Amino acid sequence: MSGFTTAERDAMKQRAKELKSRGKDLEPEVLAKISEMTESDRTIATRLHALIKENAPDLTPKLWYGMPSYARNGKVVCFFQPATKFKTRYAILGFSDEANLDDGTVWPTYFALTTLDGEAEAKVAALVKQAVS
Repeated sequence: MSGFTTAERDAMKQRAKELKSRGKDLEPEVLAKISEMTESDRTIATRLHALIKENAPDLTPKLWYGMPSYARNGKVVCFFQPATKFKTRYAILGFSDEANLDDGTVWPTYFALTTLDGEAEAKVAALVKQAVS
């Protein structure tokens, strides 16, 4: 695995472990992963988890490359990448091609999160609802 960073190798190992956990209720593992995060990432991830459950109750929490994610029929629709995962300056709410965010021929699928205030929560809720519509 030369050429990969330590964080990338760790993510691949986590993904292999996740593949072995298919079919289980993984919400406790997602919540445990969130509890291990730094305070700023944990605050965002905790609120994001609640927002996704409120606005897309059909999505199933699971881990994806060691990150909290939310799936439909086993396929990830959206995920939270903590800032500390790859030492970036902001966390990311990402959407896969399973999300219904299409808007013409170009649309965003990754959103930087520095905090979740009322305005940001409303945007996230709208995106999640659209993603599963």
